[in-house]
Amino acid sequence: MSTRMELASTVVEDAVSPGPSAGLAGSAGSSAIFEIQDLNVYYRDFHAVTDTSLNIYQNEITALIGPSGCGKSTVLRCLNRMNDLIDGARVEGRVTYHGIDLYGSSVDPVEVRRRVGMVFQKPNPFPKSIYENIVFGPRVAGWKGNFDDLVEETLVRAALWDEVKDKLENSAFDLSGGQQQRLCIARAIATSPDVVLMDEPCSALDPIATYRIETLMRELKKQYTIVVVTHNMQQAARVSDRTAFFSVDVGEEGQRTGRLVEYDMTDRVFTAPSMKETEDYITGRFG
Repeated sequence: MSTRMELASTVVEDAVSPGPSAGLAGSAGSSAIFEIQDLNVYYRDFHAVTDTSLNIYQNEITALIGPSGCGKSTVLRCLNRMNDLIDGARVEGRVTYHGIDLYGSSVDPVEVRRRVGMVFQKPNPFPKSIYENIVFGPRVAGWKGNFDDLVEETLVRAALWDEVKDKLENSAFDLSGGQQQRLCIARAIATSPDVVLMDEPCSALDPIATYRIETLMRELKKQYTIVVVTHNMQQAARVSDRTAFFSVDVGEEGQRTGRLVEYDMTDRVFTAPSMKETEDYITGRFG
């Protein structure tokens, strides 16, 4: 059986055995979507992330927080092999998705990215109509369903339908920044992914647009697993179920390497962290 078929059957059957994750087990009824063990990431000779192990659980929002340069986005990109697109990037350790080694030689990175969608820091709609932004991915994937129904269903899920239903043929660039970001989320879920990764999705948005995105995230976790990188600790506290705090080690020659300090349920990280370094960061003593 091909890896593509193994991925498909594993998702349908949800045959996952939770593994070790910094001493954490999944909440009631949850399963480990990703198991990350001893992850090290290099960009040529630069050691970006060291010895990171954690699990990501189904239908939860996991927040990755920490100061700039601590490797949050690097770890996020490992979950859908986006680092493959960076010249000189090298991933060591093990990252499994539904028990399948994401970096196995027979795994198709394109299939991985279809199942693990991504929303970037700055809204990046295609230079196409709102309608064409939604149908682009399914069309490329050879989907044969009703595109009109798909567009409506997807935009409803992204809490954007009522705002754009009468202007689907308008350019996506006509939308506000917050609307563009929700369109990008809609585009990401149009291909029916299992997981949605978000890399600082609200950093360029105003408070009202940020509130709408956070509300949308809480709604979407009923159907998807979400992993979000954020510099906004209040946002992490508001929306996430679990939080991973990363910090930076600075070598003798000034090289910076990110490492995982603490990973726990969000309420514990923010009210009773087990590591002083975590407490110092969330209370503003550094970072």
